[in-house]
Parts: sequence; structure tokens; C-alpha cells
Amino acid sequence: MTANDLFAAAPELMKKWYATSAAVASSLEPTLVGLVEIRASQINGCANCLNMHTADARARGETEQRIYLLSAWREAPCYTDRERAALGWTDALTRLSEGHAHESAYEALKAQFTEEEQVKLTLMINVINGWNRIAVGFGMFIDPADAKSAVKAAA
Repeated sequence: MTANDLFAAAPELMKKWYATSAAVASSLEPTLVGLVEIRASQINGCANCLNMHTADARARGETEQRIYLLSAWREAPCYTDRERAALGWTDALTRLSEGHAHESAYEALKAQFTEEEQVKLTLMINVINGWNRIAVGFGMFIDPADAKSAVKAAA
């Protein structure tokens, strides 16, 4: 299934899902959103979203080093404390089924994010996990430019 197929099969809901996704993503700083999107997609094994979000991150000026080291973010010195807190929360929520060891991630989150930002980040993590499940579930792999075209065409 392609992005066009998704929007054709359930146009009203897909438009709302995309609008919600865009609203949530725009509520936090773009660099942080990119790191969260890439990290969750790594954990979920979503090649489509990894391809799309690494290209987007590069276009926004993210460095190759930070993209490449994201899978080892705990050991890499190139992330801020705020980014580390977001990545820890991303890991904890994306791996929720592996156990309930999210308490330390939550403590780090509270130290770096306001309550409002905590909600926004949690919604962002839910959004990217949802997109990962759509892409992996339907076996999607589309060029990032084609995905943007499909969204514009459906609008």
C-alpha cells in the first residue's frame, strides 16, 4: 500500500491523522522532533520512516554524526541533556511492552521538560510509533518527496 492508497482508502481519517501529526510535530523544536522520529523508527525497524526522517533532519541541518550515533545515544557525547531526556522517554514508551522500567526516564524527562512539553513529547512519541506501525504493517517504502506529494494531493 502506498501513501496515496492510504488517503484513498480512508480519506477523512487519514487527513485528520496527518493534521494531528503535523500539529504535534510543530509543537516542539524541530531538531528534537527529528531525533525522536528517527530513534523510535530505529527501535521499530521502520525503514520507510528512517529514510524519510533522516532526510528531513539533514534538510533542517542535522549533522551526519548525530544521525549515525543515535542508536548509541547513551554513550555518544553529542546530545544535550534535554535531548537525552527525550530520547530516554522515547525508548521507554516505544519499548513499553518490554516491561515497566520507565521510572528513571520519567525522572529525567521531568528535569528537562515542563508539564506541557511532557505531554507534547509523549504525543509526538505516540504519533511516530503510529506512523511506524502503518508503514511496517502495510510494507510501505516511499520516497520522501513522493510522500509529501501524496499528502498535498489529499489535502
